[in-house]
Amino acid sequence: MEKGAKVVTASDSGGYIYDKNGINLEVLKQIKEVERARLTEYVKRVPTAEYHEGSSGVWTVPCDIALPCATQNELDADGARTLVKNGVIAVAEGSNMGTTPGGVDVLHEAGVLYLPGKASNAGGVSVSGLEMSQNSLRLSWSFAEVDEKLHGIMVNIFHTINKAAEAAGAPGNFVIGANVAGLLKVAQAMIWQG
Repeated sequence: MEKGAKVVTASDSGGYIYDKNGINLEVLKQIKEVERARLTEYVKRVPTAEYHEGSSGVWTVPCDIALPCATQNELDADGARTLVKNGVIAVAEGSNMGTTPGGVDVLHEAGVLYLPGKASNAGGVSVSGLEMSQNSLRLSWSFAEVDEKLHGIMVNIFHTINKAAEAAGAPGNFVIGANVAGLLKVAQAMIWQG
């Protein structure tokens, strides 16, 4: 939304909301972060929204970018096929292993840009590392400072996995890139430790 995208769906474990006019972030945050309520509350406050039981149907909504962010294996091969049929151009996980191996295969075969959770979800781990750094150094960074540091980390992760994918002979395959980059990082740490 900050970059001008129109977010039209959001899901939780019970179902999903769809609003062709775009999700009202303030209403959603009030419901989920303040009230800790279910998405069913959203449609009571936003008349243009629809609520649908079960979260797997969220993949039937046409979109350019899909973000499986809730649970492991939430996007399977059938959901991926539907996204492809509806013209998705990118899928980036915000959860660990949000897409099944079959779903990943469908996305790769269709040429959809796919970013696995081990790369795109690294932001959460990075923020924890930044928090530990602040505590260790007795610093207090502003939200903007943490966001800037996180942005740099995520850009570096992308360049690292992109370079690793190309070196492995699989340009654009960020699953291979993330796996190779991760393995190289672990191997280097083992060498440093003797």
